[in-house]
Amino acid sequence: MSIRVAIDVMGGDHAPNAILDGCVEGLSHLDESDTLVLVGPKDLIGKYLSDKQVDDPRIEIAHATQVIPMGASPTVAVRQYSDSTIVKMAKLGSKKAQVQCDAVISAGNTGACVAAGQMHMKRLRGVHRPGIAVTFPSFHGPVVLCDAGANPEPRATHLWQYAIMADVYARRVLGEESPRVGLLNIGSEESKGSGLARGTAELLKKTPDINYIGYIEGRDIFSGVADVIVTDGFVGNTVLKMAEGFAKSIFQAIAQEIFEYDPKLATEFEPIVKSIYKKNDYHEHGGAPLLGVNGVMMIAHGTSEARTIKSAIKNTIEYVRGHVNDEIAERLEQLVEIEQHATQQSESAS
Repeated sequence: MSIRVAIDVMGGDHAPNAILDGCVEGLSHLDESDTLVLVGPKDLIGKYLSDKQVDDPRIEIAHATQVIPMGASPTVAVRQYSDSTIVKMAKLGSKKAQVQCDAVISAGNTGACVAAGQMHMKRLRGVHRPGIAVTFPSFHGPVVLCDAGANPEPRATHLWQYAIMADVYARRVLGEESPRVGLLNIGSEESKGSGLARGTAELLKKTPDINYIGYIEGRDIFSGVADVIVTDGFVGNTVLKMAEGFAKSIFQAIAQEIFEYDPKLATEFEPIVKSIYKKNDYHEHGGAPLLGVNGVMMIAHGTSEARTIKSAIKNTIEYVRGHVNDEIAERLEQLVEIEQHATQQSESAS
């Protein structure tokens, strides 16, 4: 099975060089029949490849003249910047593309990626709203959180679908045999939380073949209690940014304390601290899939470096080869009666 991956080379704080460096390094994850389609200004990409003396038949260039600014309004930008790298990339990932790409990757404007994905790639059969699934490193293993920012005001059926999609992703890509699925709440008691949380919990309790463990609190995220954590995009994105900031500050504090205690000891501990940091560094986990689009869209961090993109390419290839979307569509189709019953109850209550 040959795979085509389109990459927005102009997305992110360190574009284009860091992105292009990551693409070249990421070629090691491709088979001989696979292809990387570099989306961006043709002359710029061509000069980079020439300067780096990169001549690989697996590389193609898709010309795009515009870049969506990081602060631009997503939906408006997608329409205004019709020849932008994000829009061109999403079109290549569409089923309508003349030569379709199996997956797309960008470290650009996250909202624009979500909007372009829904507008051009459309939604997967049965999916109401796509959600971003971020993988957190923890001492007990990887933890998938969905949603991390795509849908800040979801319904219970949306969160329920996130649980199902993230469960499939955790099994197919991360190798979890029976992922423990927890619903993020302000308390673990059944009576706690909003109507959204209680409605989602009722749906998950009725869902077969999912290892739902109930409500979990924020302090449980890194404790190894759950493998998949479900929440709305507003809370999920807040948790993500908080975790990134805390991880960075705690490692800086540890390094500073060791240095102040004994500079010689700091030299001895430096490899250990760096090793631990690497295991907990989001750069090592590449991008986060936008679960629910009819294709594969991987959204990388805005501060992505070459190693981030290389990891994102690896994760994207595994996602495609794992046939994640096929199983998501199949699972949702099997569970349509549960969703219809929940919708009828909601309409009756209102």
